[in-house]
Amino acid sequence: MTDDIPAHASRRALSGMLLAAPVLLAAGQALADAALQRPAPEVETRGLDELHRAAMAEGAKLVVYAGGDVPNSQAGLEAAFKARFPGMDIRIVTDLSKYHDARIDLQLARGRLEADIAMLQTLHDFERWKAEGKLLAYKPLDWEMLLPDTRDPEGAFHAIGIIAFSNNCNVTLLPAERAPRDAPDYLDPGLKGKLALTYPHDDDAVLYQFDRIIGLHGWDYMDRLLAQDVLWVRGTVPARLAVQRGERAASFTASGALVPAANSPLRFQLPRREAFLSWPQTAAILAEAPHKEAARLFLSWMASREATVARTGQWSVRRDVPAAPGFGPIWDYNTAPLQFRGFMRDRARVERLRTQFEHLIGAPQGPNPTGTSGLYPASATRPG
Repeated sequence: MTDDIPAHASRRALSGMLLAAPVLLAAGQALADAALQRPAPEVETRGLDELHRAAMAEGAKLVVYAGGDVPNSQAGLEAAFKARFPGMDIRIVTDLSKYHDARIDLQLARGRLEADIAMLQTLHDFERWKAEGKLLAYKPLDWEMLLPDTRDPEGAFHAIGIIAFSNNCNVTLLPAERAPRDAPDYLDPGLKGKLALTYPHDDDAVLYQFDRIIGLHGWDYMDRLLAQDVLWVRGTVPARLAVQRGERAASFTASGALVPAANSPLRFQLPRREAFLSWPQTAAILAEAPHKEAARLFLSWMASREATVARTGQWSVRRDVPAAPGFGPIWDYNTAPLQFRGFMRDRARVERLRTQFEHLIGAPQGPNPTGTSGLYPASATRPG
């Protein structure tokens, strides 16, 4: 006890705190329950042009925080949105999802939110934000066309696309028929010094890939992989680019187009036997979004058939938009898009795995691959 506070007074204060704690906890739970029990909104009935007018009247601005690992990677999406909706000022800030979610939480804690929309890989965040009442429930146009299992029933969040990670090879260095397709293939001595992989403890999706590989092949797999003189990089696109540029011949920690671009040395190939990683990249409007009408416009446009077809290089979340030519629905393949969310929920396990892989590989080397920094990056000078 301190010298200037009587012991009995301190005991009373402590007793009062203990008595108040259940009340405070109950109040917090009541708020969370209220957030969960809010009635689901009706599906948007305004067309895109009417939503555009509402967004213009609101101020014509929009800020989207998008998960990614190369600078300004959503410039094409920005340009397409501006072309479709003249007068709109949109800024899509790309950064690692694990940085964006922390940025959003800190902005909310400090009372000034910059982002209108979160479009991230950290799927557990959407469930948490919904429970905390931090999301604005919204069912965009064509809601019923979205795959039911990729959307929240109450409209708090929904998928904007399916992303898959699997094998990339450079066919000028390695013929496609000889390229590694399953995890053991990457242990071929002939591939020593020819692999580029993303640090698993720097990206949760890649971490999940490695977790599944270890589950199949044991931790000894990592000892043998590390003996392959792997080029470890921060970011999945940088790993793919290392293969595309011919710096390395193959990678399994990146996405890619199911149908290769003309004159591209890259081939994206699915495994022969083992499963590959896929998940529904998810988006939501934040409840304190400064530009709610613009956010509704963006998500309704993203859910539209025209916008979905334009950006479907793998699989779509719309039931009426097929996969890339020559491929069937994602459910026909050896992958489980909905399992990644369960992995992301177990944060204690995720953190333990991160530390275990850091012990084996070492801390990720290099700067943030996006170059994005600061608490309010959209307010900084736009990249050239």
